[in-house]
Amino acid sequence: MTIQAVIFDWGGTLTRWHDVDFHAESVALAQAVRRTPTPDDDHHAWATRLHRAGDVIWGRSRDHQRSSTIEDLFAEAGLDHDPDLLSAYYEFWEPHTATDPEVRPMWEELRSAGIKVGVLSNTVWPREWHVGFFERDGVYDLVDGDVYTSEIPWTKPSPLAFRAAMEAVGVTDPASCVYVGDRLFDDVWGAHNAGMRAVHVPLSNIPVEQVGHTEGDPDASVTSLSEITDVVRRLDDV
Repeated sequence: MTIQAVIFDWGGTLTRWHDVDFHAESVALAQAVRRTPTPDDDHHAWATRLHRAGDVIWGRSRDHQRSSTIEDLFAEAGLDHDPDLLSAYYEFWEPHTATDPEVRPMWEELRSAGIKVGVLSNTVWPREWHVGFFERDGVYDLVDGDVYTSEIPWTKPSPLAFRAAMEAVGVTDPASCVYVGDRLFDDVWGAHNAGMRAVHVPLSNIPVEQVGHTEGDPDASVTSLSEITDVVRRLDDV
C-alpha cells in the first residue's frame, strides 16, 4: 500500500457519540474550585462562569486553532482550581469514554497490512486521561503515535496539528495518510487542507456552536469502523 498511516479522531469516532448536558458538566467541574468554604460560596455561579469560559475556549479552537488545557479553562473563568479535586469532572465524563468495540479488530487489520495507527484529538484533558481510557479498554498497545491538543499549541483544523500527528506515527508525506473523524470542518476539511485524505463518520450530533466555517467533502464515509480497512484499500487504489 502507498497509504502508510491512518490517524483517528477520538470523541464521536473511536468512542460513540453521546449528547452531553454541558451545564451539568460545568457543575461537576466547579467541584474543583479552590476556596476556603464560606457561607457565601456559590457553586452554581462558578458553574455558570465555567460554562461561559468553555464556550470561549472552544470558540478559540474553532476560529483560531488555539489549544487550551483545563487550567486555561479555569483561568478564563477567573477561578483558581485544585487539580486533585477534578474527580467529579472525570467521573462525569468517564461513562462517555468507552472505546467502540470495533476499534481493536479494525486496528489489528490495519497493522497487519503494515499501516500505522495514530490518534489526534482536540481536547483540554491531559494526555494521561486519554491514554488511561485506551489502556482500560485494551487497545493502547496498537497505537503507533497519539497527539492530544492539550499538549501542543494548535488544534484541528490547523495543518500544524495534523503535522504533529504525522510526526508522532513517523510518517512524513501527508498524501500517504488518511484521517478519520466525525466533523466535516475540524476533521475532513482540516485533513484535506493538510494534504491528507479524509473519511467521515457521520454519526455525531455536532452542537451548532462547534460547527466551523467550512464543510469538507470526504473521500469516503462509513457508518461502522469495521468498514475502515476496506475503505483504506479502495483509497489506496485511486
